[in-house]
Amino acid sequence: MAEWRVSRAPPVADSSGSVVLGTSVLFSGPYQRIVTLRKQGGALSFGSRETSGERNCRSASSKGARKLFAGTPALATPDGIIEERIQTKAFQEYSPAHVDTVSAVAALNSDLCVSGGKDKTVVAYNWKTGNVVKRFKGHEREITKVACLPKSNQFFSASRDRMVMMWDLHGSSQPRQQFSGHAMVVTGLAVGPDLSQLCTGSRDNTLLLWDVGTGQCVERASVSRNVVTHLCWVPREPYILQTSEDKTIRLWDSRGLQVAHTFPAKQHIQTYCEVSVDGHKCVSCSSGFGGEGCEATLWDLRQTRKRICEYKGHFQTVASCVFLPRALALRPVIATSSHDCKVKIWDQDTGACLFTLSLDGSGPLTSLAVSDTTSLLCASFNRGIYLLRVDHSRGLELREVAAF
Repeated sequence: MAEWRVSRAPPVADSSGSVVLGTSVLFSGPYQRIVTLRKQGGALSFGSRETSGERNCRSASSKGARKLFAGTPALATPDGIIEERIQTKAFQEYSPAHVDTVSAVAALNSDLCVSGGKDKTVVAYNWKTGNVVKRFKGHEREITKVACLPKSNQFFSASRDRMVMMWDLHGSSQPRQQFSGHAMVVTGLAVGPDLSQLCTGSRDNTLLLWDVGTGQCVERASVSRNVVTHLCWVPREPYILQTSEDKTIRLWDSRGLQVAHTFPAKQHIQTYCEVSVDGHKCVSCSSGFGGEGCEATLWDLRQTRKRICEYKGHFQTVASCVFLPRALALRPVIATSSHDCKVKIWDQDTGACLFTLSLDGSGPLTSLAVSDTTSLLCASFNRGIYLLRVDHSRGLELREVAAF
């Protein structure tokens, strides 16, 4: 969405002898230009200077700025003050949620998200107003995962301190429940459909099933070399999907915590998994470098349980993937985020890449979540959390709206 920005300034003479009639700030994505309107003799002229932006992308930024700048109108007003109208992309820098790398983000409801990172805190944040709602402290080391049930006030966090904690949005800033049982960093976290059960996974090759009410472990399972990277619960089913550093995806039955199915092994570490809302399909992500690996894979979760499609185009590890709501697109699509600083939207059925958004300066992108019917949240190493919006004004596009 574009906005007109109008600046007014009284005429002043600059060092060149021309009269500066007004200045405006032009934004193009994360870049900024100061644009000045001068009057020299009887002619009007524009001048501009770069004030911020990534140096390695300066050329692309300048081209984009010049394109916007070329069509800038200048309007004279009866009082002799010049109005300079510059069409800008609306991008807001909100108050930051964290002071360091954000490892994970999840949507709590249509206004709030929860996130965790290297600063050891869990944060509930209103991404519509740009305000921290509450900070929760209790972990002693970096937070690796956050998980919640949509429209619930309870959520969970996992950490390198080998602990899992349960928090209440309307409770105190201290954990409501703690779950201790893993011997190494907790890297998987999945909440049961009715919030009565919680499944956790770790680099210690184990999965633990917990009674949320009592905080007691009720089931334990271990598979050799099964270094867990992610867990997610299949909607309305007793099944849990799990990815691993042994390059496999496993489907677990929570009734006894037994492996119900193992999908064919991939060529690279599987870093993440997500299940569609109807529970019929799942998508997993692969590690990689230089375009080798670096793909997402769509699987059938029903009878055949075979690979359906692959999505190739990233150049580094794909860290997260989500199914986008049908309200976001006219066709089934998924989104992926990668360590290559890019978010891609894919046609779910054909594997075609429909749009790529480069978040320059973000560092590796770590986590992706659907925030509402038009927006995504994307966590990063360097720039906190991005709010991204799907735009249909010129076809299917994804653009930056805010960062916090």
